[in-house]
Amino acid sequence: MKIALIATEKLPVPAIRGGAIQIYLDSVASVIASNHDVTVISITDPDLNNTENKNGVKYVRFPEGEYIQKIKEHLQTEHYDVVHLCNRPNWIQSLVKVVPNTKFVLSVHNEMFAYEKLSDAEGQACIDSVSRIVTVSDFIGKTITSRFPQAKAKTSTVYSGVDLNQYHPAWTSVGKKLRDQARKELGLENKKIALFVGRLSKVKGPHILLQALPKMVEKDPNIMMVIVGSKWFGDDNLNNYVKHLYTLGAMMKDHVTFIKFVKPKDIPALYAMSDLLVCSSQWQEPLARVHYEAMAAGLPMITSNRGGNPEVIDEGVNGYIIQDFDNPDAYVDPITALLASESRRIKLGKAGRSKVENGFSWEHVASNLTRVYQEALGK
Repeated sequence: MKIALIATEKLPVPAIRGGAIQIYLDSVASVIASNHDVTVISITDPDLNNTENKNGVKYVRFPEGEYIQKIKEHLQTEHYDVVHLCNRPNWIQSLVKVVPNTKFVLSVHNEMFAYEKLSDAEGQACIDSVSRIVTVSDFIGKTITSRFPQAKAKTSTVYSGVDLNQYHPAWTSVGKKLRDQARKELGLENKKIALFVGRLSKVKGPHILLQALPKMVEKDPNIMMVIVGSKWFGDDNLNNYVKHLYTLGAMMKDHVTFIKFVKPKDIPALYAMSDLLVCSSQWQEPLARVHYEAMAAGLPMITSNRGGNPEVIDEGVNGYIIQDFDNPDAYVDPITALLASESRRIKLGKAGRSKVENGFSWEHVASNLTRVYQEALGK
């Protein structure tokens, strides 16, 4: 098959500026390219060539201001069997018009079929025009099929994944080395570390964790909350919300460590040094990719009952789900109890690692997507 994978106009691929969709596309492309002709299309970036070939994948990049028009011209020239478009249902109609014989697969990573984003007519036209729709969680799938029941026959969940070779649990020799080195560099050798990784925005809920921290410290004065992220991918400038977080953190300065934007390649060491991951999402999260990363790193997870997050948590097996997600007190006991028991953390962490090995590697994702592409072509 000759396949085009099209990113949104927000960030380039590879994910040198971050971005879950960009990580997803770059990771599956190299696996699928071992058996098929794969091109990844994204926006230009000063640090990337406009075209290149890498790991068997062709990368084509167009300026953001001309992005859709350039994609149309490219599709007319290259004649792909399948075009996989990410997260832009309102682009489908215009692309189908220029290559009506090409099969389109739409992957949906957020609530893109919400009323404020698509009219009934636009949503229906998109569904009629695509061969298949894949979603990153059952939750996202339901946001489509509850509004457009006729989409059920075309819609399926293909969960995202992780590179298992990049993440090393602390019980491995590589993981222990990473753990010790990262802790030493940050001066956290003897701390019990709860890790948050994500954009510093209100919907991600890091303020909830900071509000919960005083009661955690009362239970265990050795606790350190490590908050990794910035207000936007690659942007370490401060806005009012981030300033608010820093103000909260300053009140517990011996128990909070802020780490600004970290390139994806440097993230695994931060997981290795930590004792658990907490995802405090306040919005209906599609399914945060930190869950896959934490499982791969052998960390137990504490996550909010929002959107698709609970779909990868087996309660009490690889993590815990916070039902009262906007209440800081609800996070205190689950976090402190796990931090108090190394054996419990290792047991849950090993269950998570096994779960991701058995179903959430990039090889699994690529295999599932390839099957969808073949279905789109009627094979």
